[in-house]
Amino acid sequence: MRQPIYSFLILVISFITLVLSLQVDAIQVGAERGDKYLPLLAGKRVGLVVNQSARVHDQHLLDYLTDNQVNVVRIFAPEHGFRGDRGAGVYISDGKDTKTGVPIVSLYGANKKPKPEQLIDIDILVFDIQDVGVRFYTYLSTMFLTMEAAQQNGLSYLVLDRPNPNIAYVEGPVLDNHFRSFVGMVPVPILHGMTLGELARMIVGERWFDGDGALNLTVVPVAQYSAQHEYVLPIAPSPNLPNQQAIHLYPSLCLFEATRVSVGRGSDFPFQVFGHDQIRLGSLAFTPRAIQGVAAHPKLQGKAVYATDLRHSEQRGFSLDWLVQAQAAFAQHSEVLINSPGFFDKLAGTDVVRLALAQGLKAHQIEAIWQQEVQTFKTRRLPYLLYER
Repeated sequence: MRQPIYSFLILVISFITLVLSLQVDAIQVGAERGDKYLPLLAGKRVGLVVNQSARVHDQHLLDYLTDNQVNVVRIFAPEHGFRGDRGAGVYISDGKDTKTGVPIVSLYGANKKPKPEQLIDIDILVFDIQDVGVRFYTYLSTMFLTMEAAQQNGLSYLVLDRPNPNIAYVEGPVLDNHFRSFVGMVPVPILHGMTLGELARMIVGERWFDGDGALNLTVVPVAQYSAQHEYVLPIAPSPNLPNQQAIHLYPSLCLFEATRVSVGRGSDFPFQVFGHDQIRLGSLAFTPRAIQGVAAHPKLQGKAVYATDLRHSEQRGFSLDWLVQAQAAFAQHSEVLINSPGFFDKLAGTDVVRLALAQGLKAHQIEAIWQQEVQTFKTRRLPYLLYER
């Protein structure tokens, strides 16, 4: 009698898997819903805020728009460049798209916010960049600054929304504006659990801009999407987030960027390990190397690093466990872990984490500090949500 039961269970599981697969396939990102926004662009002079992730099926948004007779005047490229092939922090110069001849203005070079003279011949800015739902991932800052520039220069703003692969989590300290920087521009937790389209609505609704002017904002939502969807990014959003595992671990590992610890830049598994050359933090051995377009000068380059291997970790959300573990190991050797405290505080959005680590607090004790702020934020964001939670 067991065999029929097992066969029935297999059929049920297969059916559920098929249904979930069909639901995911039914998702339409904002850029794929041309009927919703092409009429808004007809006869307009358009500026694009995009990178390699701005795809309409197998076509770049720029090519899709030009094929539909949209007048694209200028491209504004974020960190990692228009093609997404530049490493973190690499200065990017202005240029020109070789296929269309459209000028490209770098927003990770001479300026991070469009200048008035770069907007004078534009009517509307269109934003389409795949984000990972983390406050210090700089595409959010680029959206904020281009929205502010549009508001200050009388332009309209259109967001073609995309799913957030970390949408299920609202965790981490809320940014204290005293620590505002390009790696933290809006007062949200490290993991805000919103798409950039939803955040754009919140930025406008909460009047987080400088000045009193209104912004004509339109968001084209993702069709057939909810926070229950596990969205696997079809294209890497930046060179050091090559896969879904790195994207899930990034919120917890990025604070190590302001420490002496490597998170795998210059290896085949960035943001999937953490280690050091002198203080062993695990058994995985690797030697960071220069990789063109990914890690030109990685931390601990050429040194044998001993790391904790997280490539199969099931950790999701934001956790301080590994940082506390590393802090204890360094303290045991009378060594300093955080060698860039100013940058650490900017990433954390507060000095609370750094000071609590120095006091020897446990992860759960530190994380308890901001829980009320997180709950207040979750209530505050409710009017701006577009998708079922």
